[in-house]
Amino acid sequence: MTTINATALTGTIGARINGIRLSEVDDATFDLVRAQFLEHTMLVFPDQFLSIEEHVAFAKRWGEFSVSPFVSYLDEHPGVLPLNNLGKANAVTENWHYDSSFLPSPPSMTILSARDIPLGGDTMWSNQYHAYDTLSAGMKQLLDGLRAEFAGTRLAARVGADEVPTSLHPVVRTHPETGRRALFIGHPGDTVPRFEDMMAAESLPLIEYLYAHSTRPDRVYRHCWSEGDVVMWDNRCTMHYAVHDYGEQTRHLHRISIVGDRPV
Repeated sequence: MTTINATALTGTIGARINGIRLSEVDDATFDLVRAQFLEHTMLVFPDQFLSIEEHVAFAKRWGEFSVSPFVSYLDEHPGVLPLNNLGKANAVTENWHYDSSFLPSPPSMTILSARDIPLGGDTMWSNQYHAYDTLSAGMKQLLDGLRAEFAGTRLAARVGADEVPTSLHPVVRTHPETGRRALFIGHPGDTVPRFEDMMAAESLPLIEYLYAHSTRPDRVYRHCWSEGDVVMWDNRCTMHYAVHDYGEQTRHLHRISIVGDRPV
């Protein structure tokens, strides 16, 4: 295959890939998918209906599987995280975030396979290349070299952990494959409590501004899930938000994340 059918989802983020089966992708087609992934930051593959084994096989093409604390993976597939409806009160992803940003080396990417989908339960993604590019020259200069503390507060609280893991990361990170710069921020207070060598009270106004700036509608795509969808996104330059508006309905997806580099 020399081309693939890719349709942009918005003017700034995402593409839908039609006409290929992820369970049957050869090396040449995989290279085309990788190119689309790096260009659009997130991809939607409809009507895949992958088995767990097919999901695992496709994900292995991208690298070693990443695992995070405070969550439980499938016993028979230790890199596959089942995502089920735990109730709105326990919906720790109902905010704009990068996956496991509190780790020293957060995942590079995530691949979700939809298995049982309710009415509702959309997920949104926001392009953080675009967020950085639209900052003023003065703000870019201010952020250059600035690091923030990222904390796993919500996950730790959900399981009653005694300690909250944290890591310091640059607020502007350079993508290791594209060389582009992306804003790297999280929810003020619980996810990003402060900047390095600063108190929380000093840090909060700028963190709040950057968080609001990072998720403006002109850089966001909202996906309405269908069973069989596979969606993958670049966790180095894309934030996401999982909407919990489906009450007690069943919602079941499988998530595989890929080991990433330490942000620089």
